[in-house]
Amino acid sequence: MDTYITGAAIKQLREARGMTQGELADRIGVSSKAVSKWETAKGLPDISLMEPLANALGVTVMELMSGNTVINRNVSCNMMRSKFYVCPVCGNVIHASGDAVICCCGIPLPPLEAEEVDEAHAVTVEPVEDEQFVTVRHPMTKDHFISFLAVVGADRVQFVKLYPEGNAEARFQKRGIAYLYWYCNKHGLMKQRF
Repeated sequence: MDTYITGAAIKQLREARGMTQGELADRIGVSSKAVSKWETAKGLPDISLMEPLANALGVTVMELMSGNTVINRNVSCNMMRSKFYVCPVCGNVIHASGDAVICCCGIPLPPLEAEEVDEAHAVTVEPVEDEQFVTVRHPMTKDHFISFLAVVGADRVQFVKLYPEGNAEARFQKRGIAYLYWYCNKHGLMKQRF
């Protein structure tokens, strides 16, 4: 995030809600002159006003600060649009079935982008009974490990959280076209057709 907040973002959000500068000012307890200064880049709102300003404009603080509003257009959910987020502080893994503004431990999280699979992160998939047994040939130490395995299909996500010093393996049901995802804490997200 390069900017604190832009006047253009405030103005665009205010106008989209059909508010005058005076109406916005009244909602957050400042003068209309202050709102005018923000919108013309002659001043910035105080940090204590971020939450009331975001609420008045109908967005989250993260959306206000980034200048990008998120509109989830998933009228009918397609799990193939899934996005994964991993917090670098606590390791929390968050799944969303579409665009989202995600924040964990006070940090805005970008969606992970899948990398090309390399030899160090190769996967073996073997049929076992009515499931597929997935193994990632990867060290599982406290410093370098596979954090999760997930299979994403059109109507469901199967997710297995892994832990250091365990095995990088799991069993999944095979149902139609799907993609296998796995996350290395050092090298990022990998993806291949399942």
